[in-house]
Amino acid sequence: MKALIVDDEARVRKAVHLLVDWDAHGIHEILEAGSGNEAMELIRKSRPELVIMDMMMASGHGMELMEWIGEFADTVKFIVVSGHNDFEFVRNTVRHGGIDYILKPIEAEAINAAVHKAVTEWREEERDRIDIQRQNIQLNEFKPVYGEKLLSSLIDDQSAAEASVRRLRNEGAIPMEAEAAQLSLLQLDASDALLIKRFGNDSELMHFAIINVCNEFLAKDRSGIAFKYWGAPWEIIILTWERSCNIQELIFRINEGLFHTFQRRMHFGIGLAGQLPHSLPAQYAEAKTALARRNVLRSDAYVHSLEAESDDSAERHGQYNFSSVREEWKMAVLSGSDGQISEASQKWVSELARTGGITPEQLQQWTAAVMQFRVQLLRETLGDAAGNAEAALEQSDRLNQPPHPGSYAFTLFAWRDWSYSLMSELARVINERQAKDKRTINDIVKYVEQNYMDDLSLLDIASAFFVSREYISRKFKQEFGINFSDYLATYRIDKAKQLMQNPHLKISQIAEMVGFRDVKYFSKVFKKQEGVSPKMYRSKLESL
Repeated sequence: MKALIVDDEARVRKAVHLLVDWDAHGIHEILEAGSGNEAMELIRKSRPELVIMDMMMASGHGMELMEWIGEFADTVKFIVVSGHNDFEFVRNTVRHGGIDYILKPIEAEAINAAVHKAVTEWREEERDRIDIQRQNIQLNEFKPVYGEKLLSSLIDDQSAAEASVRRLRNEGAIPMEAEAAQLSLLQLDASDALLIKRFGNDSELMHFAIINVCNEFLAKDRSGIAFKYWGAPWEIIILTWERSCNIQELIFRINEGLFHTFQRRMHFGIGLAGQLPHSLPAQYAEAKTALARRNVLRSDAYVHSLEAESDDSAERHGQYNFSSVREEWKMAVLSGSDGQISEASQKWVSELARTGGITPEQLQQWTAAVMQFRVQLLRETLGDAAGNAEAALEQSDRLNQPPHPGSYAFTLFAWRDWSYSLMSELARVINERQAKDKRTINDIVKYVEQNYMDDLSLLDIASAFFVSREYISRKFKQEFGINFSDYLATYRIDKAKQLMQNPHLKISQIAEMVGFRDVKYFSKVFKKQEGVSPKMYRSKLESL
């Protein structure tokens, strides 16, 4: 704390300085002034919490100083030290909020008691001031949020819309005379990393700044209000209620303001004007749909409405869908050829550009179709292993996110590069998995060839190679066109045929040597495969 001693006599200032136990009162800086006028300058400059002052001074009367403190420094506590026992002086000291009126000569006990009282009152009042300031800050922070919530409820909660409108009218957010409104939707570009970075990556601060720019234009003639829409994280709503308001011209001016401030022009969807508040949900849906169907190839259009979408353009936008390129993409991926993948990617965006119209809605549908294509192709090619491959690709998606469908900085090259990366990564995963599967099947085949004479079962082999029985069955079918049991039986019969060339081996011995414990079952399998019994087969060999 700081204290200021004001007296035109230096000896009195020194006496006060010596008599007060400043440290005990928490006062660590003591200033001095020789007149009331000098005191005013020091108070302006140094802002002391306590003033100890004389009443009669040559330059600047004590009464003038008290009045000035009451008007311009009302938090300052002051004590009067005077040589005049004048009731009028005492009365004015009390009237202006003085703590005490002490007569000269000054007694240490009296002045320390007065300083203690002054310091205690100042600290109590400062705590109250801080509490009030904190409450005001919280209230100021809460009021915009409360207003946004009420305004958002006009769209989200029709059951409470009438009550919300009444509150907003009472608080001046909506004019009393406004019966109709037109809704415009500003959709921020969530992928605009450079703009978001300008606000320290604080999207809330960015929303606040953009809303402020919008409201600067709306507040000039009280034609509307802009607010953050609680129903979606990257949307700002503008409500206008002047029937004479030219929405196209207004949004043009707002956009120029946004460009001047942030070097960005933004896209607005508008709904058809209607009565407050019940038309707003339909207006919001219209505005959102208009933005979703805007032609991203047009860089000069920023205001979008459903009325502006002609039947021809809507038909044109829907002509080219993913089914047009699905088979070509599949062949490119399965080929594993970088050239074919690159060609498929380039052809896709070239065909898109040729349509003359691409919408965020269409791009979103394409993205979903592409991801579904990936899942289906993994299941077709990898079967049970598709789940693990899909999880691995989802990890790599973090480094190869699809371009944002609603991005203001639309470029076909970004979509081409994304599709190329996605297909290349898909081809790599499939090829690697298939190569691994090939090695696994080759190892299983070698194992069968080395152990065909043993009692082999599908379960035993699956356990030995840490795969499922279904996996082995499916892979044998893919590789050899037959299931595992038929492959094993064929291999054993082929070995038996070789052994039959030895006339000294009995049929029963040969059956056991190739893994058949039952000679009758061996004969049955042999005849099924060769068309003759083992005995007849041997007879034919001997006759040659």
